[in-house]
Amino acid sequence: MLRKTLGLRFGDLDGEFETPADLNTRMIGDEAPLGSCVERTVPKCVALFVVGAVMLLEGCASHRDAAPPAGPATEFSLVPGQTVVGAVGVYVTRDDDTLLDIARRYDLGYTQLVAANPGIDPWLPGAGRRIALPSQYLLPEGPRRGIVINLVQQRLFYFPPDGRTVETYPIGVAVQGSSTPLGTTHVVAKQVHPTWYPPPSIRKEQPDLPQRVPPGPDNPLGDYALVLGWAGYLIHGTNKPDGVGRNSSHGCLRLYPEDIERLFKEVPVSTPVRVVNEEVQAAWIGTELYVAIYPNKDQAEQIDNNKPITSAVPPGLKRRLAAEAGRDRLDRVDWRAAEKAGRERAGIPTRVTVPVFASAEGAQ
Repeated sequence: MLRKTLGLRFGDLDGEFETPADLNTRMIGDEAPLGSCVERTVPKCVALFVVGAVMLLEGCASHRDAAPPAGPATEFSLVPGQTVVGAVGVYVTRDDDTLLDIARRYDLGYTQLVAANPGIDPWLPGAGRRIALPSQYLLPEGPRRGIVINLVQQRLFYFPPDGRTVETYPIGVAVQGSSTPLGTTHVVAKQVHPTWYPPPSIRKEQPDLPQRVPPGPDNPLGDYALVLGWAGYLIHGTNKPDGVGRNSSHGCLRLYPEDIERLFKEVPVSTPVRVVNEEVQAAWIGTELYVAIYPNKDQAEQIDNNKPITSAVPPGLKRRLAAEAGRDRLDRVDWRAAEKAGRERAGIPTRVTVPVFASAEGAQ
C-alpha cells in the first residue's frame, strides 16, 4: 500500500472544517556557537495504536475550508483563575488528507492528533472521516509568566507580560537517550538566521557533517533561535517540520517555522522559561474536576515506530487527583473514569467527577 512521504505537502489542504464557536484561533542577536540541536530521521509510516476517547463538540457550523496559510498560531484570552482554554473541533477529511497535514494546518502536534483519534489510519484516513482537533488545554500549574514548556505534552505556552492572553504551540522534543533540562532558565539571546555548529556528540553520530552549517535549507535550526541560559539549548525553528509534535531532537525544542517566527518577534531577551514534564494535569472547571493525560516518552516512541503502545496508568494519578479534590470533594472522584483516562492517554481534558446530584443521591 502506498504511503505518504513525510513533509511533502502542508499548504494545499482542501477539505471541510467544523469548529465550535468558542474556539478562539488567530492566523497567524549576534551569531554565537550553537550546538546539541539536530533533527533525526522520522519514520515514514506511523501506526495509530493509542486508544483514546474523543470529545466531539456538537452545534458546529460547517463551511468550506478556504486553505489559509499553514500553521495558524493559537492565542486565547485569559481571566484570573481560568484553568482551561480552547475547545475540541472537528475536521471532515477529503481523499488526500493525512494526519500530518491536518496537524500542521491547525497548529497541533502529530502525536497529539494521533492520540486523540484512535483507529484512524494517519496516512490514508479516507474521505468523510471526522477527525477530532484536540485544541483544548488545561493550563500548566505554577507561575503564568513567560514561557512554560511541558515536555511530555510536547507543547509550549507563552504568557505575555500583560497577563491577558496565552499563546500555545506544539514542539518537537528530545529522542530517547537525549534530554532537556527541567527547571527554570531564561532567554539570553535571539538570533535571526543562526549558524549551526554541530557538537562532538552529533558529529560522532554523523561524521560527514561539516564543522559549521550556515543559514539555509540544510540548517536544522531554521530561521530563528531563542538561546536559553542552559548552554547549548535553544528554542528554534526547523528545516523538517514533520518532526514537530514528536520525539525528534537531541534536546533542543523546535517549532513550526510559522510559529517560531511569531514567538521570536514577541519574546524579549530575559523572558523566563520554565520546563516541566507532567504526564498528568488536573484542574477544576466550574464544579467538575478534569484530567488530561498524555502519552509518555516511551509510548510516543512506540507510536512513531509503528508499534502498539504499552497500556499503563500513570503511577501518580490517584495521588494527583486526591490532592486536587481535597477531603471535601474526594467522594466525587470517579476513579473508574480516571483509570480509563489514564490508560487511553488521549490528551484531551476529561471529566473525572460524579455529577453533584448523583453524588448526593449516593450519600443518602
